[in-house]
Amino acid sequence: MELFFLALLILIMAAALGSGFPVAFALPGAAIITITLAAVSGHYFAGNTDAFFHSGGPQQWLTAGVTNLRGVYWEVERDTLIAIPLFIFMGIMLQRSKIAEDLLVTMAQLFGPVPGGLGISVVFVGALLAATTGIVGATVVAMGLISLPAMLRNNYSQPLATGTIAASGTLGQIIPPSIVLIILADQLASATDQASTMRKALHKEATGELSMPSVFDVTSTSAGEMFLGAFVPGIVLVLIYMAFILIFAILRPKLAPAVPYTGHRDAAFWGQVFLTLVPPLALIFLVLGSIIAGIATVNQAGAIGAAGALIMAGYRLPDKDTPGLFIPALIGAVALGLIAFALSTYNMNVKAVLSMGTDMTGIWIGALATVLLLISLIWSGARVLKIENTMHEVMIETAKTTSLVFIILLGAAMLTAAFRAFGGEELVREFLNSLPGGFWSQFVIVMAVIFILGFFLDFIEIAVVVVPIVAPILLADPQANITAVWLGVMIGLNIQTSFLTPPFGFALFYLRGVAPPEVKTTSIYKGVIAFIVLQLAALGIVGYMPSLVNYLPNRVSLLSETAPPPRNPKLQLCLEDYVWDKLQQQEDALRGAISQARGLNVDVLPRRMAGDITEAFDDAETAIDTMSEIIAAEAAVDAAAPDFRPLLTEVRGIQKQVRDRRTHADDLLQRARYMNNESQAERRAELEAEAAELQAEADAIEATIPDEWADAYATFNALVQAEQRARNTYRRAADGSVEPVMELMSVLGSNAAFAELEDRLRGMEEIILNATPEEAEAALDGLGSAFNDVQGASGIASALSSARRDISRGRTDDALEEWREAIEEYDEQASWRGPAADALAPGLASYLDTISDTIGARQQPELSRDQALYLASCNSHHRDLSLNF
Repeated sequence: MELFFLALLILIMAAALGSGFPVAFALPGAAIITITLAAVSGHYFAGNTDAFFHSGGPQQWLTAGVTNLRGVYWEVERDTLIAIPLFIFMGIMLQRSKIAEDLLVTMAQLFGPVPGGLGISVVFVGALLAATTGIVGATVVAMGLISLPAMLRNNYSQPLATGTIAASGTLGQIIPPSIVLIILADQLASATDQASTMRKALHKEATGELSMPSVFDVTSTSAGEMFLGAFVPGIVLVLIYMAFILIFAILRPKLAPAVPYTGHRDAAFWGQVFLTLVPPLALIFLVLGSIIAGIATVNQAGAIGAAGALIMAGYRLPDKDTPGLFIPALIGAVALGLIAFALSTYNMNVKAVLSMGTDMTGIWIGALATVLLLISLIWSGARVLKIENTMHEVMIETAKTTSLVFIILLGAAMLTAAFRAFGGEELVREFLNSLPGGFWSQFVIVMAVIFILGFFLDFIEIAVVVVPIVAPILLADPQANITAVWLGVMIGLNIQTSFLTPPFGFALFYLRGVAPPEVKTTSIYKGVIAFIVLQLAALGIVGYMPSLVNYLPNRVSLLSETAPPPRNPKLQLCLEDYVWDKLQQQEDALRGAISQARGLNVDVLPRRMAGDITEAFDDAETAIDTMSEIIAAEAAVDAAAPDFRPLLTEVRGIQKQVRDRRTHADDLLQRARYMNNESQAERRAELEAEAAELQAEADAIEATIPDEWADAYATFNALVQAEQRARNTYRRAADGSVEPVMELMSVLGSNAAFAELEDRLRGMEEIILNATPEEAEAALDGLGSAFNDVQGASGIASALSSARRDISRGRTDDALEEWREAIEEYDEQASWRGPAADALAPGLASYLDTISDTIGARQQPELSRDQALYLASCNSHHRDLSLNF
């Protein structure tokens, strides 16, 4: 019966959406109606309201959607969706500022003389508007009113003209900042948590190990990473559109002719180009650049965009002869310049500046810039409010659109909960896992389903209904080990086609509404076919080259101030590849540096410390030698993998069938144990018989495991373990080659601070003997803390701490004895610290500098720029983990 109600849920939702019922109410309505019917049916036909649910009951699932939404979106840490109203405000404000009209006219004049130039100008403007307004309807309408008549007057093909306008208007769905990317990021963040749990369970079932190495875990994503990941694919799509139009115009010049500009390309013309093009480009730079540079989060970038849109509207909406038209914008530009200057020149941490008493100039410049920016915003806002009540209307539209998005999210959460209530998620998982071909067949099927749904559903509906169901399944698969940001961008590219696919493609409706009567609807439909094919081609390119998506988020992350340290487990494989590449070029220099370091006279050090330093040089040699072992072991695994992988896939599939049947049998037996009444004896016997049958099936299936499996697994596992041992040996040796030397250098670097404390230490005897116990305790405590801050002087600090405790207990003689031990320790260290600094410090510094980029990389506080760029590229490719499961 669960399947019946699952089908009923889908039918009710489809009927509601097909009848034009609002999405915000169709989704939760279908869930509530179906859950209620299932509960009532269970009560009347089975005597239990929970009978027709896969698990749980009606109360649990009716509240699950609201509870999940509240748990996800009301947590302080989950602030992703705050950016939505900010970007919506930015888009609507710029759309009201008539930026599209000016861009279309100016760019048509600029690109017109090129073959297909009007079409190329439409794509270019569509890309700019996508990165600013991002509003598909407004963009398509503006292009349809301004560019379409001009293209038709110049004998452009109707299908080409309409297809170009419709496709260019939808670029706002993939070029950041995009609302759909924010929604996808939020959905994928939740899906990643589920996928991580699923992958850990899979690893435990496959290996029997209780914990999974963190390097195998699923990596989550954020709206900022989605913006970064979609940036290059968006540019690729724009270039594909432009290349298609240019090639079409060259091959069929009569259908896309060049349009010469009849005016003069004088200073006035280029001034108009500057005023039209530079402000939106500057806004794009501020919004996206602040995210890429790591200066601002997505929410902060949204606020920057909203403020920039308000300032732009402040000089675009008034009449051109308005006195002081550009003054608010100029004030804002000056404010931004002052802020940039202060940030690059001064320490702008107010707390740090006040506590250290340093120069306050930067703070005062920042305060002045803030005041100027507020003046610019208030002045611009007042203008926008007065002119046709624009501010009020923009705020109302922003509130309406934002409310619609959040209501749909709530409805989708309830629908997803109902889908899970009737076992839909498990059914989808079983179907996808049963497909031959592994992950990629699953992925193609999901992409095909999303593409087909785009013919009938809006992008938000697909993002909030389909993604939570399929994303955890795809992300959990270790075979492809895809990143969440790549999956999100792929889905975003796919969803973008929903605006172009008939019968419900919104871009088609918008364009039909403003197109001249002579433009036939069939021409519009014909025109978008080529661009749908181009979008699918872009989807294929991004799917084949995941680095187009993954590289930029990796690069920004690894070059940021919050970049993970070199010892991060997820960086080790690529870092070792980097070290191997460097060793091919620098091995002789490294061995020379080690040999030179061995020539240093470590006898000036205490015996234990000298032994540690000598052992560090041995570890450096071991690390270099072990890298060759790693490469050989890795090659052995790669050579054996093609033969082992099919067998592994076959056996894991068999083992899964066995587990499923035995788990089902255990559940049946568990239910049977609670049936103790005589009236339930017959049902209990049926359950036990069914469980026995399932156990027999499991045994029979288990017997089909190939005989060679045990030996093949043992052989391949030995190769994997050999590679892992080599890597562990390298990492221990690499760390050992650096840690003792860095500790010694830190000790020698504190020699000056060590020497400054000598007089205080030697004068402590008089304080112990003559001062009050309270004064002696305070002096000992202060001196002990001072020695604690000196590297390598912890023994002296410990002795002084013991002396302080003796004073507190009235044992002055014992305190004096501890002080003498501190003096003895001080004298012993003083005897070698100075000579060691003279004899060893320069040579050890040279040694560390030579190995820091190779075997010493793991011990560095942060990645170098070269390392970060290499790792960003290396980690942008998906690495198959299935052999570890």
